[in-house]
Amino acid sequence: MKKYSIYILVIAITGLGACQKDKLNPVPSTDIPDFKAFETKERITSQVNGLYSVLKNGKFLGGKFAIANEVRGEDFVNEKQNNVTLQASWKMVTTGEAQEVKELWSQGYMAINNANVFMAGMAAAGNKIVGDSIGKIYTGEAKFVRGVSYFSLLQLFARPHWDGAGSKPGLILRFDGNTKLGNYAQARSTVNEVYAQIIKDLDSAEALLPKVNPGTLTAIARANAYSAIAYKTRVYLYMEQYDKVISEAAKLVSVNAPFVSPAGHALEADIQKVFTAPYFTKESLFSLPFTISPGDFPGTQTQLGFYFTPAANPYSGNGEYSLHPNGVIADSSWKPATDARRKFIFKSGTKNYWTKFPTPSPFTDYVPVIRYAEVLLNLAEAKVRQSNAVDPTAVALLSAIRHRSDAGITYATSDFASAAALLAAIIQEKHIELLGEGFRGMEITRLGIPVPMKSSTVPATAPTASAYIWPISSDELIYNKLCVDNN
Repeated sequence: MKKYSIYILVIAITGLGACQKDKLNPVPSTDIPDFKAFETKERITSQVNGLYSVLKNGKFLGGKFAIANEVRGEDFVNEKQNNVTLQASWKMVTTGEAQEVKELWSQGYMAINNANVFMAGMAAAGNKIVGDSIGKIYTGEAKFVRGVSYFSLLQLFARPHWDGAGSKPGLILRFDGNTKLGNYAQARSTVNEVYAQIIKDLDSAEALLPKVNPGTLTAIARANAYSAIAYKTRVYLYMEQYDKVISEAAKLVSVNAPFVSPAGHALEADIQKVFTAPYFTKESLFSLPFTISPGDFPGTQTQLGFYFTPAANPYSGNGEYSLHPNGVIADSSWKPATDARRKFIFKSGTKNYWTKFPTPSPFTDYVPVIRYAEVLLNLAEAKVRQSNAVDPTAVALLSAIRHRSDAGITYATSDFASAAALLAAIIQEKHIELLGEGFRGMEITRLGIPVPMKSSTVPATAPTASAYIWPISSDELIYNKLCVDNN
C-alpha cells in the first residue's frame, strides 16, 4: 500500500552527533516534508494506513513478535539451527546483538514514533482538514496502535508485573514525534508507569473510536471501541488487576451462555473458519490483514506460515519449527479423535507441524491480534482469581471454549475440586486455544513459571534468570546512554 513519507526515525539510531546530521539526513526527492503530509485528506488517509503498515511489519506484530513468543515456550522444536530464524530465542540465549532483539525493538519503537508523529500532525493541521469527528477517530486509532506497541514490547523487554509489583525498569516512554536526527537520550520508566500509559491510550481509544459491528474487514483491520475494550482485558490481566478485567469484559460478554457481545461478537461454531479467508468472523476483534500486493505481506523469514508449516504439499513453509512431542500436544485431555483444533496438526515424515496459518507463499494469512475466545478466557481466569472459588460463570466460559471444538465435553462445577484446579484448566485451555498466535512466551513470564526444558542442550530457565526476559537492544544502549540494560 503506497503511503506518503514523513521522516520516521527508528529510536535505535537516535543520539547521533549534530556534526553528522547534514550527511545522514538527506532529503529524498520522493518524500513529502512532514508539514505537508497533513495538507490534504488523501495524504492524511495515507498516514492512517501507515500506522497499520508499520504495526503489521513482519519484524513486529505481523510475524516475529508472535514467533518469538511461541519458540521461547515449550511447544516447538528448532529444526534448522538457523541464527536468522530465532534460534537464539528458542535456546533462551538472546543477547542485545541478536537480530530478533534489535529488529523487534526498533520496529516497535518505529510504530510508536509513527503514532506520535501522526498525532502531532493532526493536532497542528490535520484536524482542520478532515474535521473534528474524523480527526478524533484517526487519533483514537493512533492511540490504539501506540498502546498495543508498548504492551507488546513490555512483555519481552521488561520483568513481569509480579516481580516487584511493577516497580522494575520498563520501557522508554516517548510521546514526541521525532522526525529528525538528534539527541533523544531518555531513561526507562517503570513497568507500572508503562502500563498506566497503555491503559490511558486504550481508554482514550475506546472513547474516541466508533463501535463497529463484527463481520466486515473494517471491523477487524481498523481499531474500534470494541477492540480497545477487548485489549484492555489482556492488559489488566497482565497487571494483575482482576476486577478491572471483569469490568471491561462486562462490556463485551453477556452474563449467561451463549456468550455474546452487544454487537454480536461470539465464538464461531467452527474454529477452522477463524483462520481461513475471508477471516473477518464474528469472533475476530482485531487482526492484521495481508494481501499478495507487493509490499503488503510479511518480508522474507518473518512469516508465521514460513516458520511453522512444512514444505510438504499442500504447504510451502520452510519447516523451521516442528511441534515438540512433549509440548501441549502431549496433553491427553486434548483429545486427538474429537477436538477440531487437532486438525491444525500436520504430520510430515516423523514430524508434526502446526498449520493454523496454512496459506502458501507469500504467506498472506491474517494475523489475529485479539479475538473473542481470548476475552472469554481472560474473564474466566479473572473471576477465579478474584473470588478464589470454583466460580460457575468461569466454568461456563471455559466450557464454551472447549465445547466449541470438542462437542463431547461440557464442564460443570463438580468437575473441579478447587479454585486452583479450575484455574489450571483455564490456563491450559488458553495454551491450547491460542497455540501459534504468539502467547506462550509472555504467558509463561506472566504466570511466573520456569520456561520448560526443550532438549538436553536447552535446560529450563528459572524466573529469576537473566535470560527469562530479553536484553535491551544494543543499538539503543549505544546511542542512548540514559538507558540501562536488563540484568
